[in-house]
Amino acid sequence: MPDSTSPPDFVPTPRTRVRRLHERGRYDRDTVFAILDAALMCHVGYVIDGLPYVTPTLFWREGEHLYWHGSSASRMLRKQSEGIPVCLTVSHVDGLVLARSGFHHSLNYRAVMAFGTAAVVADGAAKTAGLNRFVERLYPGRNRQIRPISPQELKATTLMSMVIDEVSAKVRTGGPVDDEDDYALDCWAGVIPIETRIGAAIPDERLKPGVPALDGLAHLPEGGVLPEILHALARGEGE
Repeated sequence: MPDSTSPPDFVPTPRTRVRRLHERGRYDRDTVFAILDAALMCHVGYVIDGLPYVTPTLFWREGEHLYWHGSSASRMLRKQSEGIPVCLTVSHVDGLVLARSGFHHSLNYRAVMAFGTAAVVADGAAKTAGLNRFVERLYPGRNRQIRPISPQELKATTLMSMVIDEVSAKVRTGGPVDDEDDYALDCWAGVIPIETRIGAAIPDERLKPGVPALDGLAHLPEGGVLPEILHALARGEGE
């Protein structure tokens, strides 16, 4: 049973309530945050001058705040910094679901759609801390090895944030669901799993001799499942 002091689950709204296949809808914080934390990239949707845009970008979560960044010269980020409504989405494909009819073929997936208002992080110290936390999220301790962000780099970067106002997740798991008569067909059906795994590290060709291999990066082993690693890092389990 959840602790009585735990924040309440998100409340579905007319925009976020899953209507088609409603049983796949999730509104609890654990599911929503787990899907967000297992991802590196999101898509941010918004409207500029009556036209829709969707921007793919790296992002990270801190509590109910979502953060992303980009070039200060970006027209899209300049418009977002005015405080416009945005829709941020994340999705994972976990498997191909093959059924006994084309209509029932599907995907196993996890997805989140979050709504809020974009806001620029203007304070220099807060911006620097936020960008450093993004590095630490993926590579704990690496900020002690690399040089600090320069004033020029900080000026050239815009850091955006969004408080999650409305959100829902949608999840499909399991095998195919066929019409009862179709189970008699001589046709293979089932799930082909899909995973994103870590490959072998490729040293930079200008790496100085004697630099320790993968110093501080043992949490990114060859063959590791990336979403699982990211989820563990978000909970401080991969340091």
